[in-house]
Amino acid sequence: MTSSTQDAPTSAPDRSSLELFFDRSFIWTTRILAFGVAALLFWMVIQVGLAAVPAIQKFGWGFLGSSAWNPPERDYGVLPMMYGTVISSLIALLIAVPIAIGTAIVLSENFLPASVRTVLTFLVKLLAAIPSVVYGLWGIYVLIPVLTDIGGWLHKTLGWIPLFSTQPKGPGMLPAGVILAIMILPIITAISRDSLASLPPELRGASYGVGSTRWQTIFSVLLPAAFSGIVGGIMLGLGRALGETMAVTLVIGNSNDLSLSILAPANTIASLIASQFREASELQEAALMYAALILFLITLVVNVMAEWIVQQVKKY
Repeated sequence: MTSSTQDAPTSAPDRSSLELFFDRSFIWTTRILAFGVAALLFWMVIQVGLAAVPAIQKFGWGFLGSSAWNPPERDYGVLPMMYGTVISSLIALLIAVPIAIGTAIVLSENFLPASVRTVLTFLVKLLAAIPSVVYGLWGIYVLIPVLTDIGGWLHKTLGWIPLFSTQPKGPGMLPAGVILAIMILPIITAISRDSLASLPPELRGASYGVGSTRWQTIFSVLLPAAFSGIVGGIMLGLGRALGETMAVTLVIGNSNDLSLSILAPANTIASLIASQFREASELQEAALMYAALILFLITLVVNVMAEWIVQQVKKY
């Protein structure tokens, strides 16, 4: 029997004006910081675009389709560098993504003892702390000799394919792609592992409850549930690959000639800017800024496509 003298629920105490002031201040501070990031981005794009105006006016859209980069003749085109940027990054993704996702599965699930997983997680994160110039030097003295032998076999066996149509002579697109794969591996692995580890345990329990095996649970339940986080990690890794400079400059060969073969020397937009900006003349500097603007647009398009893919997957 309910007592008629039951205490009425107590209302929340009134908040002081000082607390309300701090709440509003925090909200407006976060808004300002958020808009500040967007303003900084637009400011950078505007500054690069203004610096690229002379090259845009002189070369127009032909800059994207031209293979010429001849400072004495004041003739510039960025097609070989665009090709090198995109292909080296795709090579990196093809190598790094399967390894990273596999490593993330091993580190997030109980395939290994906790002590071993802790050590492996630390080693993966340690890869991200190595300076890029160290990767480049390691690529010169260790990776290039190994890939030259492998590339020679690929050219001998599959030389009729344009991708392997040239005899490797040292630096080239393939070493750059492998170096980039190693550099983006810890980024993709760490984010994919966190995405898998943050899934509610009820998903695993429900999958096991209907008779699924561990591997069926991983591939049919866990990976789709963590897909958006995994794609986010892949996009961060791709952004690192597209913009990496020093390591790629040391191993790619810095050739401005367009070649479809991944065994031939090549160049990227970031490497081109880093190697030529200091000695650039007025028009050449504008051309480099034009190339930087194109690199920004490539990165923007890639991220928009990734967001579209994530939204399409969420619908199902």
